[in-house]
Amino acid sequence: MKRAPRFIAATLAASALLLSACDGDNDATRPAGDQASAEADGETGGSRKGDFGPPQGDPINAVLTSPPHVPPPVNRNHPAKVVVELDVVEKVMPISEGVDYTFWTFGGTVPGSFIRVRQGDTVEFHLRNMPDSKMPHNIDLHGVTGPGGGASSSFTAPGHKTQFTFKALNAGLYVYHCATAPVGMHVANGMYGLILVEPPEGLPPVDKEYYVMQGDFYTTGKYREKGLQPFDMEKAIDENPTYVLFNGSEGAITGDKALTTSVGENVRLYVGNGGPNLVSSFHVIGEIFDKVWYEGGTHFQENVQTTLIPAGGAAMMEFHMEVPGSYVLVDHSLFRAFNKGALGILKADGPENKEIYSGLEVDEVYIGDRAQANMEAVAVAAEAASTGDLTVDQQVKAGEALFMGTCSTCHQANGQGMAGVFPPLANSDYIANDPTSVPRVTLHGLQGKITVNGTEYNSIMPPMAQLTDDEVANISTFVLNSWGNPGGRVTKAEVAEIRKNKPENASEGH
Repeated sequence: MKRAPRFIAATLAASALLLSACDGDNDATRPAGDQASAEADGETGGSRKGDFGPPQGDPINAVLTSPPHVPPPVNRNHPAKVVVELDVVEKVMPISEGVDYTFWTFGGTVPGSFIRVRQGDTVEFHLRNMPDSKMPHNIDLHGVTGPGGGASSSFTAPGHKTQFTFKALNAGLYVYHCATAPVGMHVANGMYGLILVEPPEGLPPVDKEYYVMQGDFYTTGKYREKGLQPFDMEKAIDENPTYVLFNGSEGAITGDKALTTSVGENVRLYVGNGGPNLVSSFHVIGEIFDKVWYEGGTHFQENVQTTLIPAGGAAMMEFHMEVPGSYVLVDHSLFRAFNKGALGILKADGPENKEIYSGLEVDEVYIGDRAQANMEAVAVAAEAASTGDLTVDQQVKAGEALFMGTCSTCHQANGQGMAGVFPPLANSDYIANDPTSVPRVTLHGLQGKITVNGTEYNSIMPPMAQLTDDEVANISTFVLNSWGNPGGRVTKAEVAEIRKNKPENASEGH
């Protein structure tokens, strides 16, 4: 019995030595062979290996870019002192055509300015809150090692400026966002962006780099309801967004603002998710990601179709362009893409390759009204309506843009419909006999047999109740004044009344 304490002590000592030898947090006790094995497995050592000494040379002013642009690669083989100067700007901007929202921004854009540094850099961060701001703000950078990611050192009142310094110890792609209470509200108003910390050897060169960031927005009005829309806290708490968007506004990277590339080029996307609530299922229709650096970290997965990006997370993906065409960026939670705005376009030009893909590009099937160069006519009509100066011609132009995205797949751009399936809207005796049928059928759908221009049809028109009253009014006015139809005008007020009264032959959508 007297030997027991010495036995226990010896056992504990041996256990401590074994634990010490296996402890990955202490490289000094790890055998050289184990360290070499860890490096072979692709371990970077994390923050313990990220301090490459003091900054060298003169301080460098960081190049900041607005989305979808990315600053040039660092191209340095030593750590430097990098000065980042970022302004907080509260401003009213369009969130959709004819719809305005008061955004809170880093750098005047949503998402905020893209920041690019090198692992081992010492970053001197200056945050300035504009004098006309209504709220205090700060910044939490997920690439910072320190309390609050910088938030505790950067609380900035309107008209003030704060400064703090951090060492970029971990390579990766990181989200930054405001962390002033109520945090969710600040983020929901657009206060987020990305900071890229390049590994010391840099990233592999590519031909094109783009910056895309998803966010969910909560307005008191419904999707595309015109005018200045306030923030809705109850919707935000319930996680029921009005909009889910890339780069802060519907159409930010579609039409004449689409991303561009060419056949034969390698493309890298830096994709973040500001949230504040939703997880993104990011997908590019018609492309397969050759590599995805999942969660913005060191390792990549190959041959990926759709990748998850958590709220407050990011990912990098690369792919090679083989054939030309329009490639659609979506959140593959698809009602977000086609009914809340999470949709973008990457246009690739260059020669076709029939051995890979036969061709016949039809954008409209996927992207609806975003196939158009822009939706300026809708914004013009909304502005005219708000001042009481809306003309029939303005309604027709806005209605045409909306029709092309909402109705033309079935009824065709020329209103001819599809023989035996979808009745024509052009020269329609059905419309001539009852012009109110256009807004009524648009809102409530239609099922059962009808006769149009002497031909019987028995298909189903699904209800388009997701359209706002002014959208239905403009589409209806366009149809009435096109393709030999009788003319006339449908107002927003008339649509509101029609919406209240569901007819017996209304469609249930299937």
